[in-house]
Formats: sequence, C-alpha cells, structure tokens
Amino acid sequence: MTILSRSLILGCSALALSACGAEEIASPGTGGNVIINNPPATPTPSPTPTSAPRITPAAGCPTISDPQGLTDEGTISNSAGDEWRVCATPERFDVSSTLRQIDGLLYRLPGQVNVGTDGGPAPDASDGASDTDVELTIEPGVIIYASGSSFLNVTRGNSIDANGTADRPIIFTSRDNVVGLNNANSSGQWGGVVLSGRAPVTDCFEPAAAPGSVDCERQVEGAAAPSFFGGATPNDSSGSMSYVQIRYSGFVLSGDNELQSLTTGGIGSGTELSHIQSVNSSDDGVEFFGGIVNIKNLIVAGAEDDSLDTDTGVKANMQFVIAAQRQGIGDTIIEADSSNGLEDQTPRQNTTISNFTFIQRRAGDQVVRIRGGADYGLYNGVIFDASTSTPCIRIDDEETIRAANAGLDDVGTVRFNSVALDCTTNFRNGSNGGASATQAEAIFDAGTGNNKDYTHTIVNGYLNGNSEENYTPIFDIVALSSFFETVDFIGAVSPSDDWTQGWTCDSAAVSFGNNTGQCTEIPVL
Repeated sequence: MTILSRSLILGCSALALSACGAEEIASPGTGGNVIINNPPATPTPSPTPTSAPRITPAAGCPTISDPQGLTDEGTISNSAGDEWRVCATPERFDVSSTLRQIDGLLYRLPGQVNVGTDGGPAPDASDGASDTDVELTIEPGVIIYASGSSFLNVTRGNSIDANGTADRPIIFTSRDNVVGLNNANSSGQWGGVVLSGRAPVTDCFEPAAAPGSVDCERQVEGAAAPSFFGGATPNDSSGSMSYVQIRYSGFVLSGDNELQSLTTGGIGSGTELSHIQSVNSSDDGVEFFGGIVNIKNLIVAGAEDDSLDTDTGVKANMQFVIAAQRQGIGDTIIEADSSNGLEDQTPRQNTTISNFTFIQRRAGDQVVRIRGGADYGLYNGVIFDASTSTPCIRIDDEETIRAANAGLDDVGTVRFNSVALDCTTNFRNGSNGGASATQAEAIFDAGTGNNKDYTHTIVNGYLNGNSEENYTPIFDIVALSSFFETVDFIGAVSPSDDWTQGWTCDSAAVSFGNNTGQCTEIPVL
C-alpha cells in the first residue's frame, strides 16, 4: 500500500498539469488523509491579438445606369488583411452613369475604357458623327484601379464629373498599389486618364489638314484602339476634375508610345481642372496636347520624364504648381513643345505659369527647356536645383526667341517676371539658333523682379519660407487673365493657405504631412 500510495502521489504530481487538474487526492493507509495541493495550473497562453482588417468587402456591386452594368469579380486583398469587393466597369459607357462611393468597394478598368462614343471633331453631325452626350460621374472617395495598358478615355462629345473633396479625394491607381507591392520607385503600372476634346490643335494626323481647323485631329498617344482629339471649338468642355490623385501610371506599349498620369488632347476652355496630384508617372507627369487648358493647384511628384509637357499649340494657364523629382530620377521639369519642323503652325503654343515651385533632383541637361517656337511665360516662382549640377534655363530654336508677330500668332520671346533661380548654373546654350547662355540670361534680366542669385527657404520640400513670402516685387498676374488669382508671394504654397492639406498622399518626391497617408498605401477615407 505504501508503494502504491507513493506511486499514486508521484504519478498525480507528475500529471498535475494534465490529468489531475486542481482536485485534491487522498492517499489511504497513512493514518489520515494526506492532502496534496497541486500548484496553480499554468494558464493557456492567449493568442497574440491581431488588428482587425481596416476594410472588409462590400456585399456586392451596385447597379449603374449603363445596361452593361458592373461585373462582380470577387474580392482582392492586401498583406494587412484589408479586403475589397472588385467591380469591373464596362469597356465603354454608353449611358451616363455614376460610380458610387461604397465602403469596401473598388472599381477596375478592364482595358481601354471609353466614356461615350467619339462624336468626331465637330459638335454636330456635319462630320458624320453625332454626340452620345455620356457623362461619367465619380463620387468623392471612389478608388479606381487598373493594370497594364488599361486607361480611362473621355471621348469627344462626352464628359467626366470626377470631383472629390479635400477630405475625400478620388484616387486612380494600379493593382500593385492595391495589393501592397509598391515601393518608393514604383511606376508605369497602368495607363492613366485621358481627356479628349474638340479645341484646336496642330501637328495634324492627316498632313494635308489645316492646323487649328476642324479637319486637324491627332491620335491619343498610347491608345491601342484609334482614339482621336481636336477640332475647332475653343470653348469645348470635357467636364471637370478636382481633388484627384493619379498614381503609378505611364504603361509603355512600345518604344515612346506611352501615356502619363493626365493627358489632355484638344480640351476646351469649358473644361475645369484643379487639385490634381500625379505620383510616379513613368513618362511625363502631365502632358497637354493643344486645346485650351486652365488648371490650378497641380502637383507633379516623381515623374520619370518631364514633369510638365506642353505641345501642339496648347494655350495653357496654370497657377499654384508644385513639380518635384525623386532623387536621381526624371528629365526636365518643363518641356515646352517640339523641334520638329512644324514650329510655325498655328495656333502657336502659349503657356503661362504663375506661383510655382520646381525642385530638380537629377543631374541633367536643364530644369526648364523651352523650344519649338513656343511662347512661354513664368511668373512669381522658384526654380531650385538640388542636384547642384543642372542649369536652370535653356531656350532652343530661333522661332522661340524672335520678336512678336501677330501674323504668326507669336507674342515674342520667353517671359520671366518675379522668378527666383537657385541653381549653381543658371543658363546653358540652346540649339537650332536658340539663345546662347548669355542671351538666355539677357532675356531673363529683361523681365521685372527676377533674381538669379537666390537662396530658397522652402520648408518640407514644398512650403514657402520667409524669403518666398516676403519676396519683392510680385508680378500682378491678374493683369494677364481673369483666370489668375491675386497673390503677394512667389512659390506654389503659402503657409497662410496650404491648399495641399487633406487630399494628398506622401511620396519620395514630396510629402505633405500624412493627409491620406503614404502613396504606396490605399487609405481608409
């Protein structure tokens, strides 16, 4: 019995954590009960808490007016466990439709997605086509993604209403961005957004067509299926876009055949654009082909070619523009027109930019290149070469620097007023009879209020410092056009009115303070 009792006692002690639990065990033959109190059981470790997904998928795809409807493609998720319902759009919207903002839902572009059918270069049926008058409305907070050669094209005679808000921007981005694969240098993962209109253009697709006429059309760069823009309607409208991010665009189809974040072709003065952010386009940040472009509050971050490319007779006004390169990546901040033998076609490009901050971070040929006979004016701005080896200004072609000639739609040489240069080398020689470095300097000096020995005080890579806020003199930009707003500073963003707040994302090129978070992540709005 003694042996048995000991065995029981030892056995139960050895199994205290498994079989015997916390019960008391009495051993007989000891002259009384022997009570063995087992030590408290070690509690079962609780699983390490994991944060709940921020996003869970919507129950299904909403109904839209277009009879083709949306296609439910199931769900997509990222490594953090966020999950969305995916609703693919039709390849063509044939009826005016609205893409609603629904929590846990993303829209996907399944290829070249056209808004309406191209109504041709004229606003009536005289060209053999009639307008379909389709308007695509995109609600604030909507996120649309695509991959490869997919892009959105608003065709002539149709329009877009994509107007986010400061706290609920609209985001166009790539599939890789959604699933969490992107890093600071990701780019070129889908096409972009194209607005095609009927305003005049040059460099016609048909060589015999008269530039600027209804017969002068051009084909959308990068479009696999033929898609045209151009006409003779200066006040044409392709709709409106505001508080929009366009991320990781610029898919290369072949050679130089690629799109950029935002491409406009022959849009008219009725088109309204503001608060647009381009992030890491593998081509230009934005490119404006012909037409009449008016845009305020534009950000181009990390473009791998030119930040601002203007071409084929565009008449453009821009105010409050930030263009910042990634370290060691990018070409010029401005490329104006082309030296292609068509320099004297009209309408001649005439671009005016006021209140800009240009930050060059790649050692290259120049920060700003004006050529092709373009008329160009820079006002109330700062050009800063952070690479310390890139000249600020280059002016090519004799047509670019000749005197004004109304018969050629030419207002004269490049205009600089209240422009501050912070470059180790300010000017370089142009080509094709353009301005030498000395001549370019003389053109710059002929303006009022310019400073070629400036030291910028830009804060956080975009925000005006004391020198920009108190710069004198300020050019009266309102005297040039009612489009512009009166300002008392140079540079793009005054601390008294930081228009970047709320709707922007942060990238390697420029950060605005965690508004919608990092551009590499999809926000919860």
